[in-house]
Formats: sequence, structure tokens, C-alpha cells
Amino acid sequence: MSYIVKPVARHPKMPVNALGLTTRDYEGSMSTLCAGCGHDSVTAALIQALFEMNVEPHRLAKLSGIGCSSKTPTYFAKTAHGFNSVHGRMPSIAAGANAANRDILYVGISGDGDSLSIGLGQFCHAIRRNVNMLYVLENNGVYGLTKGQFSASADVGSTSKGGAANLQGPIDPVSLALTLGATFVARSFSGDKAQLIPILKAGLAHNGFAFVDVISPCVTFNDHKGSTKSYAHTREHMHEVVETDFVPIRAEIKTDYPKGTTKSVTVHDGSVVRLRKVDEKFDPSNRRAVVDYLGDCASRGEIATGLLYLSESGKDLHGFENTSDTPLVKIPYEALCPGSSKLEELQKEWV
Repeated sequence: MSYIVKPVARHPKMPVNALGLTTRDYEGSMSTLCAGCGHDSVTAALIQALFEMNVEPHRLAKLSGIGCSSKTPTYFAKTAHGFNSVHGRMPSIAAGANAANRDILYVGISGDGDSLSIGLGQFCHAIRRNVNMLYVLENNGVYGLTKGQFSASADVGSTSKGGAANLQGPIDPVSLALTLGATFVARSFSGDKAQLIPILKAGLAHNGFAFVDVISPCVTFNDHKGSTKSYAHTREHMHEVVETDFVPIRAEIKTDYPKGTTKSVTVHDGSVVRLRKVDEKFDPSNRRAVVDYLGDCASRGEIATGLLYLSESGKDLHGFENTSDTPLVKIPYEALCPGSSKLEELQKEWV
């Protein structure tokens, strides 16, 4: 149902950007995600960031894999290019598209299941190649699309909606990105638009792989063991004719707090995440210091948010491969494939 079109209605005094576009011009179809899903907050932040950055929609390409997160591209920039890949393979699609046309702005949307399990290798090599793109990982700790199984980012001791505790250690995508040499690393919370929007704008402007991990709560956490109206209880006491689910409507979780402080945020299932926003003195250019800082935060049960690491000295994919300044898609076929005689001349140079 992601094809549902939003009503064409806008206030005559809506602000316009330098292109003469309003935020409505950066919207997509109506969201069919669960009401209160953090992913919709990420969509709203992306719309605002693209609007403020004066991005021409036809020069934008949205890419995704599989999962609730991968529905996000449907909900913003409806006139932009788009590609929904198979599970975990979005980074390779992005690398290939970027190699062919460097003039396009690439935004990849993924989730913790898509990027940290089946797509982990793809994710690692996109960082290694420093593919010029904004990579947003909507991180909720579960496979929300398949009813809440633990993902690779689930914390030890966290419980599923069935009551089972996760016993396996999590993969921290921020620490992983730092270890692999990412040139832009940030983390935020989906409901903290005052922090998230500037981070997304910085990532869009970065030359290289800009990684943003967004903690994005899943409303299905409210389906707890012991409830007579839970999915598990209902399925044990019914004869299914068709399989249907209902997720109770929840309010969007929002927060705002000063730099250099911590804020405890209660998510829909009653559990609490403790966020720490980096202060003005934080140095995002010292990779080793950043790794130590993340470790200190983790030891206190805190999740560091903000721009965590930035390096502007590294080469992107085109720098490594020494590609033409002209996008490959704009080079005439005769120049790309000059024939066997030219190939023989090149081969002689290597003899």
C-alpha cells in the first residue's frame, strides 16, 4: 500500500527554498509504517535536510535493501531516482551507480538487519571504498518486518515481545565504521530533529562515505508477554482464517537536550535508552580518542550522539580508481569501447 498518494494541498504561504520548492515537493507517498514508528521521524528529517540544502530532486538517487527501513525512500523525494535492491545488497548497487555517474547525489537507507547481518560484508566494503554517499542506518534492534526477531544490534539482556532474552553481544555500527576507516561517522535519535537534521545536511555535503546511525524505536516492542491482547496470546486461542495483525497507535517519541549532557528516553515498551550529546569541545578528528570516548560512554550505559568522526583528507571511490571527471554515462560509446586495435596498443605498453 506504499503507493498511496498524499492529498495535493499546501498552504499558500509555505516557505520556499532557493529552487522555489517547498517541503511538500520533497515528500513522497503516505507512510504505511506503524503509527509512532521512529523511521517516519527520520523521513521527516531527510525531507527538511534536502529542502534546506536546495537539492534538485532529479539529481538525487535513493537506494535501499529489504526491511521496514527500506520502505523509507518511498516516503520522500517522490520525483528522485530510486532503486530497491535485494536484502543487504544496497551498498554494491550504490557503488556501481556512483562509479557510472558521479554527478548524482546518493542517499542509501538501510536497517540493522539489512546492514549488520546479511549485508555486513557489503556495508564494510562500501566504507572501505569510501563510496560518495549518505548512508542512513535506521537502528531499532529487531527485524520489525518479520515480527520482531532480534537483529545483530540488539543489546545483551534485551527481551523480545515474546519475553525471550537476547544472549548474544551486539554489533555496534559506529565502532565498526570507525574501525574500517569511515571518513564521516555520526549517531542520533530519530526524535531529536534539532540534532538529526544538521547531521544529515553535513553528511549530504561530505565528499565520501557519510555514515549516520539513527536509533529509531519500533512500536511493536509494546507487544509484551502476559498481555491477553498480545499477538502470542491471540494466536494461541484462535483459528486463523487469514493472518492479520494490529499494532496499537503510539505517539512519536521526541526529545531535545543541551550539548554535553545526557537524557534518558523511555521508549514504547517502557525500557529506557540513555543518550549523551557530545559537547562543543569534542574533537571529531581524532579517531583513537573517539573510540575511547565511545568505550567510556558504553561503560556508563550511555549512547553517544552527534558528529562522532570526520576526516576530509581521504579519497573517495573515484579518487582510488582515478576515474574520469566526466561521468561514465556521459562518455560516448566510441570512447569507452574504441575497438580491438586500441586494446592491442594498450597491451603493448604492458609487455
